[in-house]
Amino acid sequence: MNIGQAAKHTGLSAKMIRYYESIDLLPHAGRSQSGYRQYDANDLHRLTFIKRSRDLGFSLDEVGRLLALWQDKQRASADVKALAEEHIATLSRKIAEMSALRDTLVDLAASCQGNERPDCPILQGIEQGVSCCAKGHAETP
Repeated sequence: MNIGQAAKHTGLSAKMIRYYESIDLLPHAGRSQSGYRQYDANDLHRLTFIKRSRDLGFSLDEVGRLLALWQDKQRASADVKALAEEHIATLSRKIAEMSALRDTLVDLAASCQGNERPDCPILQGIEQGVSCCAKGHAETP
């Protein structure tokens, strides 16, 4: 099938498929006599694996490592689990950071009267460098 059909089948854009090919996550596609890329069932299976990995938030480097493990039938499942647990730890850190940012913005918004006056605690907090403390609440310097 051609790249448009592969894109439709996998839910990826043709641009992403070409990109994955350019960074060697996907082997370079065979070409038809007219020069169009051609993808087979193995390519589609690999593209679907890549998409699912990306949907789970794995970086391109991690996807490459997952692909290598996926293709290695002699792999230890402990290696796959270690990669997944490393990714879980990264996600947990990002969630904590985002929660702290949200809490800071909630505190700033709660301190704003939201009226016609020009003074704005939100802008003042940003200007003064409001940061998030360990508990995730806003504190001003």
